[in-house]
Amino acid sequence: MQLLPKLAGLTPGELLEQYKKYLFDDFLPFMDQYIIDHEYGGFMCNTDRAGNNITTNKRTWFDGRGIWVYSFLYNHIDKNIKYLDIVQKTVELVMKIKLPDEPFWPWSYTRTGELLDEHTPDIYGNLFIAGGFIEYAQATGKEEYTDKAKEIILRCVEIYDSENYVYDFDYRSDVPTIKAARVLGHWMILLNLSTSLLKQQPDEQIKTLTDRCIEALLNKHLNKEFNLMIEFLNHDLSIPDGSLSQFVYIGHAIEALWMIMDEAIRRKDCTLFDQSSALFKRHVEVAWDDVYGGVFHCLESVEQNKWLLEKVLWAQHEVLVGLLLLISHSSDAWAYRWFDKVYTYVINNYPLKKYGYALWNIGGDRKMTFQEEGTRIENYHHPRFLMLGITQLERMIREV
Repeated sequence: MQLLPKLAGLTPGELLEQYKKYLFDDFLPFMDQYIIDHEYGGFMCNTDRAGNNITTNKRTWFDGRGIWVYSFLYNHIDKNIKYLDIVQKTVELVMKIKLPDEPFWPWSYTRTGELLDEHTPDIYGNLFIAGGFIEYAQATGKEEYTDKAKEIILRCVEIYDSENYVYDFDYRSDVPTIKAARVLGHWMILLNLSTSLLKQQPDEQIKTLTDRCIEALLNKHLNKEFNLMIEFLNHDLSIPDGSLSQFVYIGHAIEALWMIMDEAIRRKDCTLFDQSSALFKRHVEVAWDDVYGGVFHCLESVEQNKWLLEKVLWAQHEVLVGLLLLISHSSDAWAYRWFDKVYTYVINNYPLKKYGYALWNIGGDRKMTFQEEGTRIENYHHPRFLMLGITQLERMIREV
């Protein structure tokens, strides 16, 4: 029997067990005890490292993501009925809070679903709800939620295409100066949701949307001058004037590129896979910190080589997801080398067990200096990384 190469010094079977341990022995018990609202549904993510709920308020982003996580867990990892109970209560909560005359789900709400006036709602809340509904429909057989997800997605596209669309981006106050900006992160989520729908059943309308997303990402957001994908374009997909032409939210670019690879695999399109994987490699290499390790997630100016020096966990996760995708589908030697480098860095810097806490640190400064305080529990990128890794590793082992 052929032996698979080791990954970060571990056999695929050993790495699989490590992923499962982080999911089942670390993440899920903490969520069950401190974050999941078993009475009203939803996720109370405004919680410190010890599990103390700073507030019991909830957000559409986190509840939509939570629906996806626990539905995916049930669909692909562990057919435990308790996960469906968590999802069902959360679905009921988010359906209750949506105002019929408002285009977007509210930004935040109390534990019982009373709306809060904390922040302007945005398109991502709707898209995360749609993603949750896609997996929920598969878990329960309730096809009306697939239809609802598609309806949400297409309505979001309609809003996004409007010349009156406004997107406020926390990192840059100058984004609203672009009239109805095109946003890499929007295409990224639209593509990922569309791929999820197409994995379930053919749909020409959704297939056309994936084509549009890929065209925008690979041929418009990719700035040929420096071969990196910029986050914002003008509404007509031209490069904006000024500093936004140099702004690369590189964590998003890396995430989007593995999602294009995933769609290429679904299509069996080797050309698209090769194109997106080459760009994935380029972005990972540029984002890597050669001094302290890890990837940065935000290049504020290509011309000035000015980086935001935080080391957020989600960006490391997206690199590892893409690397394992490359390894599992093409046995890419570059991906093996980089997985060794990135996974070793992550395991040495992010798990909080050595500090007496559960879970992983969601970010820090360039050196990942530990800070005792924590105000949010991350309920999406981390479990997604673990679950996608489990499914990819199981596939590799099965196909030997």
